[in-house]
Amino acid sequence: MRVLVFLLSYTTAPNLPHSAMMLFMERLDRLISKLGYATRKEVRELLRAGIITVRNEEASDPGMQVNATDVLFDGEPLDHPNGILIAFNKPVDVVCSKSSNEGQTVYEYVPEQWLRRNPEITTVGRLDKDTSGLVLITDQGPLAHRLTSPKSHIPKVYHVTIDRDLSPELVILFKAGTLMLEGEYNPCAPAELEIIGPREAKITLYEGRNRQIRRMFASQSYIVINLHREKIGKLEIGDLAEGMWRELPINYFDTE
Repeated sequence: MRVLVFLLSYTTAPNLPHSAMMLFMERLDRLISKLGYATRKEVRELLRAGIITVRNEEASDPGMQVNATDVLFDGEPLDHPNGILIAFNKPVDVVCSKSSNEGQTVYEYVPEQWLRRNPEITTVGRLDKDTSGLVLITDQGPLAHRLTSPKSHIPKVYHVTIDRDLSPELVILFKAGTLMLEGEYNPCAPAELEIIGPREAKITLYEGRNRQIRRMFASQSYIVINLHREKIGKLEIGDLAEGMWRELPINYFDTE
């Protein structure tokens, strides 16, 4: 067992299977710091104050090797020690940037402590300010890269409302994979358009260019009035209220 613990201590915990995570050991001060509770320097004071306990007992050594499941902070289990993955319903006029210079950000909707985590949390499937709907927030870098990589071809489904009646010819055009957007050197990948009303449609993209849907319709002299993302891969927004989020298992997208 000592050999197993030694090996695991040199492995990145979020990439381990759940059974191995239960045995993952690391320095107490590093664990508390990376989860955003305090700096490693501040951990000593918290230990002296009895705010951090290990196996229900007070601890004094910030360098002791611990399992996250054995640590309590102010009497509570540690928050998401194995990583964060949430689905968020972004309202219009909220930005995915971390800079408040552009307006209210999605990060104002999550616990402040999450903003101090390392690795830091980030959005996956960013939406522009004028678009609402499903966005992911996670601190899992490899997952974020995989879901946004053009090679992954993860489908994203949107509900769109247009300024005038839609022509059925758009279905063929968007599916052809030949549509060129202004300022682009490669045509858009084939997209699926389902017209569900005179001025309403559902569109599925397998890539993510800047303001792509708005530009696709604009290329044919349409103006997008409302745009709402409903689905990323197998994940549907469902009845998740605007401005609210729900937790997902870290391995939710493992089969995507």
